[in-house]
Amino acid sequence: MSENVEIALMEYDDNLNKQYNRLIDEYMMIRVGRANPKLIENIKVDYYGTRTPIIQTGNITVQDARMLIVSPWDTSTLKAIKTGIESANLGVSVSDDGKIIRVGFPILTEERRKEFSKEVKKLLEECKIAMRNARRDCLDIFKEMKKNSEISEDEYSSLEKDVQKTLDNFTSKADVSCEKKISEIMEV
Repeated sequence: MSENVEIALMEYDDNLNKQYNRLIDEYMMIRVGRANPKLIENIKVDYYGTRTPIIQTGNITVQDARMLIVSPWDTSTLKAIKTGIESANLGVSVSDDGKIIRVGFPILTEERRKEFSKEVKKLLEECKIAMRNARRDCLDIFKEMKKNSEISEDEYSSLEKDVQKTLDNFTSKADVSCEKKISEIMEV
């Protein structure tokens, strides 16, 4: 196998891995009725004139299953952090006592759970589209190599099967992650 083929296959595998990891990260941002610091840590707030993620402005801890505590390193930024969380429209209640911010997560209704499940499926489909686009790009590289006689027809056919097999593995992993997240959401 030529070096160009190996490079193309490695880039393809990396691309699929990135798409899968992005899906997993998106799933972590979807709340399922339990407090998770990942839900708010990347919300940007005005921190001394700079848009900064909350995680860089203080500590985020889980008090219980439905409550997060944000302890800013500088209490003068309390109002900015509280405003940032409220403007993120997460459907949470936000309160402060002058030193810390409490972020309460309400119990999800059946209707809200179904909405989140639809969002999970939509994210899965977007991931699969990106993966199929990566497959197409990889196969285009191999078609060009075949056209330039760098690889034979048989090698191209074999590579095409390998590329499809890799895609199938990643899409099945993504499907499993989707089903797991939906069952997590629908769990009462």
